[in-house]
Amino acid sequence: MRHAVIMAGGSGTRLWPLSRRRRPKQLMRLFDGASLLQLARQRLAGLFEPENTWIITSADYLDLVAGELPDLPRANLIGEPMGRDTANAVGLAAHLLSRRDPDATMAVFTADHLISPQDAFAAAIRTGLDVAEQNPEALVTFGITPTEPHTGYGYVRRGTQLAPETFQVCEFKEKPALDVARRYLNSGDYYWNSGMFAWRTSAILAELRRSLPKNDATLATLADDWDTLAGTPEGAALFESLHRISVDYGVMEQAERVLLVEMACRWLDLGSWMAIADTRDPDSDQNIRIAPNTLTLKSQGNVFVSEDDHLIVALGVDDLVVVHSPDATLICHRDHVQAIKDLVEIRKDRFGDRYE
Repeated sequence: MRHAVIMAGGSGTRLWPLSRRRRPKQLMRLFDGASLLQLARQRLAGLFEPENTWIITSADYLDLVAGELPDLPRANLIGEPMGRDTANAVGLAAHLLSRRDPDATMAVFTADHLISPQDAFAAAIRTGLDVAEQNPEALVTFGITPTEPHTGYGYVRRGTQLAPETFQVCEFKEKPALDVARRYLNSGDYYWNSGMFAWRTSAILAELRRSLPKNDATLATLADDWDTLAGTPEGAALFESLHRISVDYGVMEQAERVLLVEMACRWLDLGSWMAIADTRDPDSDQNIRIAPNTLTLKSQGNVFVSEDDHLIVALGVDDLVVVHSPDATLICHRDHVQAIKDLVEIRKDRFGDRYE
């Protein structure tokens, strides 16, 4: 049977102050009243039944996620006691799935992307699931056709074409310098690494055993007694002992056979305020307004964000990002949004957990 797993555990520190420890970016309502998690679930409608859709997230978010997705069984919400990166999130989900359905095919998605059009997305996912089932020892990744030499994304280089829109994978490349990214784009052989995958659970578990044997053994122990260990100090201690590593570094780059399915979609990785701004059209002064109430005069190229009806007024300022939340306001130059993560660490040193 086919199952979907949505990873929704990230804290989104680059989207502070709206993204917080107890209300992360995937639950922010900046998209016509919907959250990123709800949009991720909506994209899977018609592809996976609710009883075959799983969410892996922080244990702290379980009640919030249940409220966002009331159609999903509560038993399908997996709460990690702490973040140990995506290899362990995927591994835990795969072990739990294999115990429910030993012959499962598993697709992995994230909750921090906007993807369109829906029909192209759905067609690529169906192709990827077919490829995974026809190649039961392979891991399948989805490659986004690049539209610019983006330096903030990882890349995947394709090799031999096996079928329409399906290729062998030659190598993974991390975030490149601009000249390298231009070379990738011009070659036509590289795709953006989407962070979405499909495989038989038996295939991903075999690769976990080979590449990360200690992690895999611990994850198997957790899955064997998950109903008892989840939410306990013993379960948390086991999870904390896991080596923290991403699925890309820890598994995909080490795997013996990886295939790529092309996904010709508009794909936005919403990891910063400027990425969020790219989801909106600017006004005549090139200001982006992601807020119910704004007033500007002699101000250009700004980004304004608020979830409530707080009035944001700007006079004579250019190229700023202004994000309002009930207890904190961010003001920064749009060229420095990637440093917000550093700012959050400074805030923690100064104020502790007061504004987390």
